[in-house]
Amino acid sequence: MTDKRSCTLDVAIITHTPQGIDRVASMRLPHIDGVSYVVSWQDHRDTQVPDSLASRDDVKVIRFDRSGLSLNRNNSFRHCTSDIILCADDDLTYMPEGLTAIMKLFADNPDVDLATFICDRPLGTVVYPAESCRLSMPLPRNYSVASVEIAFRRATAGELGCHPQLGLGSASMHGGEDEVLLLSAIRRGLHCRFFPVTICRHPHLSTGSRLRLTDKNLRAMGCVIALTYPVTCLLRIPLKAYRVHSSRQSSLVKALWYLTSGALRASWLFRDRRYLW
Repeated sequence: MTDKRSCTLDVAIITHTPQGIDRVASMRLPHIDGVSYVVSWQDHRDTQVPDSLASRDDVKVIRFDRSGLSLNRNNSFRHCTSDIILCADDDLTYMPEGLTAIMKLFADNPDVDLATFICDRPLGTVVYPAESCRLSMPLPRNYSVASVEIAFRRATAGELGCHPQLGLGSASMHGGEDEVLLLSAIRRGLHCRFFPVTICRHPHLSTGSRLRLTDKNLRAMGCVIALTYPVTCLLRIPLKAYRVHSSRQSSLVKALWYLTSGALRASWLFRDRRYLW
């Protein structure tokens, strides 16, 4: 930390392809004292960094030649040097007051290792707790977290990362990396807390709100259920399949099959415990 009353913040943005770095340039990242932006860029194709980013002292772009969303996010974490790391995507709109609030909340709450916030998304697709609360398992009813709502203290939670077997670009499970990141923090005994502060806006629906879910989306959901509720997952999987079917996101048979497949793969993740607990 810079002193006892302030924290610095790295916004760890992930992107891919030449179009992705253009999206980052279009974010119009606000200039704020104590805030820097770290961009991990996959599939860059040796494209030049836009001048609007290259000319800024508070923006660092790192070209990354491996594939997978989780690996990209972990690469962005590795290049962060500030007190606090905020997960970010390339299509968000950040409010200066939101980023300033993150730094202040961590400074005012030195016992908090990881914090979650609010991302303003279409149609009110996420239910948030009514007030600030400590996060433990189970999470507050109907609450789920997105990666772009997570910030953590590098000194105490800097070893956290997204599991490479989860997330877009992984072999068989597209999603779940954000839920498992938070789950890992809680099970490691870190102090995790929700703050009802809006930090950014996102123009798209989350994976769980999409009209149709793919087999890889469903596998990821099943895997997360098994990791979160190892004792009762066999009861929860059919219930989740029914709810997915009722929301017309998948047929019942397909949902049950791939959710079960994902649950059975949960044990595979423990082959690399760096990303778990």
